[in-house]
Amino acid sequence: MFSFSMIGNLVDVHQKKIYPAEINVENGKIKSVRSGESGVGSQYILPGFIDSHVHIESSMLVPAEFAKLAVVHGTVATVSDPHEIANVCGKEGVEFMIENGKTVPFKFNFGAPSCVPATIFETAGATLDSTDVENLLKRDEIKYLSEMMNFPGVLNEDEEVMKKIAAAHRLLKPVDGHAPGLRGEDAKNYIAAGITTDHECFTREEASDKLQNGMKIIIREGSAAKNFEALIDLLNDYPNQMMFCSDDKHPDSLVDGHINQLCARAVAKGIDVFKIVKAACVNPVLHYKLDVGLLRVGDDADFIVVKDLEKFEVTKTFINGQLVAEDGKSKIESRKSRVINNFSCNKKKIEEFEIIRGNDRKEPMSNSFIANSAGNLRIPVIEALDGQLITNKILYEPALINGKLESDIEDDILKIVVVNRYKDAPIAKAFINNFKLLKGAMASSVAHDSHNIVAVGVDDESICKAVNLIIEKQGGISAVDNVKEIVLALPVAGLMSNEDGYKVAASYTAIDKMVKEELGSTLSAPFMTLSFMALLVIPHLKLSDKGLFDGDKFELIAK
Repeated sequence: MFSFSMIGNLVDVHQKKIYPAEINVENGKIKSVRSGESGVGSQYILPGFIDSHVHIESSMLVPAEFAKLAVVHGTVATVSDPHEIANVCGKEGVEFMIENGKTVPFKFNFGAPSCVPATIFETAGATLDSTDVENLLKRDEIKYLSEMMNFPGVLNEDEEVMKKIAAAHRLLKPVDGHAPGLRGEDAKNYIAAGITTDHECFTREEASDKLQNGMKIIIREGSAAKNFEALIDLLNDYPNQMMFCSDDKHPDSLVDGHINQLCARAVAKGIDVFKIVKAACVNPVLHYKLDVGLLRVGDDADFIVVKDLEKFEVTKTFINGQLVAEDGKSKIESRKSRVINNFSCNKKKIEEFEIIRGNDRKEPMSNSFIANSAGNLRIPVIEALDGQLITNKILYEPALINGKLESDIEDDILKIVVVNRYKDAPIAKAFINNFKLLKGAMASSVAHDSHNIVAVGVDDESICKAVNLIIEKQGGISAVDNVKEIVLALPVAGLMSNEDGYKVAASYTAIDKMVKEELGSTLSAPFMTLSFMALLVIPHLKLSDKGLFDGDKFELIAK
């Protein structure tokens, strides 16, 4: 048994008041909240922050280490989709995330992945059918059906898709959405299927349409996808229907801040602080029925203390009455976790990355995605967009050297490849714009959603070297040039490290710096951007291990 009191200015979201108060905690619960006298000091007490949609795996940290970093910024809970590890290790991966999360004082709320594999156009390491999903949904630790990315399956009433949604409804658990760019009648029908949220809106107009049709919109600001500026003004009119999330956040970004940063930015936009706190702390609890306290008598003592309501600098974080972070220092201790993985491919040879063009102009090259236009050799090229998951499709006349299609550094048309990590298979090859590498290559086994190995580079030798570093480590991220190579090993499913979170963040910072300062990339988060170049469910042009994929037609256009 333990008890304590905390005095400060209480941010009472329920009454929309801020007043001096004394919070009394006993055995992890709020025993009483008493209005106090003035002169309690300048600190403010408010409910803890919640990341309303996050893939813990994208932090490259196991859940316990994610928690260690997040509590420093006042995050007490997450709504976590274990979709990434499920695509690699199936149900065993979901079990790993749940059990690892239980080792620390933090409130992870996991979902049942709805799309494993995400599409039939890629090779994943596992499959979760509707029976598997329903069994997961029956568990108390599983709070919802994770993002339903297969919106064509919803609109066409695919049998397996509808069974998964029906199971969630029977068990009274919400269904998360994922429908970037979906508008009009299609969006209405998607929502009518019982899908309640979307975190993929990238324009105000799209989000507004979905809000007006009753959907809840989660404003995403991650390491790669950044939609805060486009959507934040909608919080003024829809304070009960909006939440904040990071979706995918690399370890260095998590060291810098979390949901607290979005609160500070929203205040700077002139948005009412009660609306901000509702989105950051309250709405996720109500929507997902989370076991997270909201500073009411009888609630779990999950709350934070901040210096002010402008910068939201967190000085204390409490979870179930336990002080888990104070003055920028986490009180969660690191413990090395066990390792699970699914990685089975041999090291590659340089010639496997070549793209050969035959003598006959009508003869397709390997991975035949050549488009002939007025007799000119042109190919579709992926245009990566900084700060977005969507890509564009552009046409380009490639460099043909000794019968091979090569990267063109001057025009920033670089080779991109996806290597099947689950078995030895032909390598998928294409070209990409906007990575701006001037030398070397970068590679990653974090490649949504199937997590094969994705790499971009200026020449086949560098690409081969970067890929083989990943294969040697059975997962990780790498960067190479003629004289230097760095690899950050990710032995847990090829997605996460089991080392101390701050050490991983420092290692990531070093490799990110090499890619930007030595290889030349101008992307704000090159590895995060790279990881989404194989994400087929986001338009418009992506590359899987099976070939180039048109996200608008939802089909492979080259193999």
